[in-house]
Amino acid sequence: MAGEPILNLKLNQLRLIGAIAEHGQLRLAAEMLAITQPAASRMLAEIERVVGAPLFARHPKGMGLTPLGQVIARRAHEMAVEMRDLSREVRAFREGRGGEVAVGAVTGPAVGYLVPAIRRLRAEAPEVEVRVDVAPSATLVRGLSAADYDFVLGRPLPESDRRAFELRPAWHEWVSFLVRREHPLAARDRVGLADLREFDWIIQERGTPIRTAVDEALSREGLPAPPSIVSTSSLVVMIAFLSQTDAVAPMAREVTRMMTRTPVSAGFVQPRLARDLMVSPYYIIRARGRALSPAALRLLALVEEELDTRAPEGMAEGEG
Repeated sequence: MAGEPILNLKLNQLRLIGAIAEHGQLRLAAEMLAITQPAASRMLAEIERVVGAPLFARHPKGMGLTPLGQVIARRAHEMAVEMRDLSREVRAFREGRGGEVAVGAVTGPAVGYLVPAIRRLRAEAPEVEVRVDVAPSATLVRGLSAADYDFVLGRPLPESDRRAFELRPAWHEWVSFLVRREHPLAARDRVGLADLREFDWIIQERGTPIRTAVDEALSREGLPAPPSIVSTSSLVVMIAFLSQTDAVAPMAREVTRMMTRTPVSAGFVQPRLARDLMVSPYYIIRARGRALSPAALRLLALVEEELDTRAPEGMAEGEG
C-alpha cells in the first residue's frame, strides 16, 4: 500500500543473514564472508536495528531463526541465487555465450551461410537465443535502420544513405531451377531458357533480384517472358506448386541444393542449365556506429568464416 516504508538492506547484509541461517554460528558465517566476527556482529546489530526486531534467537548451541528471521532468510537466499544467476548471465554475455542475436537475410545466404553459422554458434554457446528473418532486402535494410537486427545479409537499397551502413562484400547468388523428379526436363543433360519457358513458372515478384536476373537473361537471348507465371515470395507455396505440376521455379542455388540433397526433398531435381545465371552481389550490412553484443559479434565472425570457406566452391560450380 502507498506510504509503506521500504526495508533498505544491502546485499552484503542479506548474505550475512543467509550465512548465519545456514551455519547457525556467527563465527562460521563471518569466515564464509571473509570478515571478522566483530564486524559480523556489528553488521547483524545494524540489520536488526533496521528491521526493528531480532532475526536470530541466541542459545548455547548457536543461533536459530526467529519467525521474522525465517521470512527474511528465505528472501535473502532467493536473492543470493538470483545474483549468482545474474553473474553467470553477465559473464556469458561478455564472453558471447549468452544473450540474444537478431539477424536477417535474403534466401540464398540464409540457407547457404547463415544456417551453418548458427549451427556452429549453438554448438559453442547453446544459451544464445537467435532470431532469424528471411525477407527481401528492402525489408531487411529498413529493419536494420530501425534496430530490429544486429546485421543482415542483403543488398543496400538504391535510395539508402550508404554512410549510415558498413558494407562487407559477401558473394554473388547463382540462379538454379527446381522441378519435380517426374518433370519432362528432369532427365535432360542441359536445358536452356527456351526449354524452360515452355512450362508454367512460379517465381518471385517483379523487382526482386532473382526475378530481375531471369528477366534480363531472357531479354539477352531474345526470348519473351514465359506465357504463364505465378508470382510469390513464399517458398512453401513454390514447393507445393512444383510438387503437383510441371511448373519450373528459379531459385537461389543454395535453396535448390537443399531441396535436392536431403531425403525429405528427394522428389525434386535441379536441371543443369546450359548457361549460368548470376544475381547481383549481396553484402553483410551493419548499422554504422552501432555496437554489437559479444554474441552478435561471434555469429558475425562465423558467417564471415562460412563465406570465406564456402563461397569459392559456389563460384567454381557456378562458373563451370
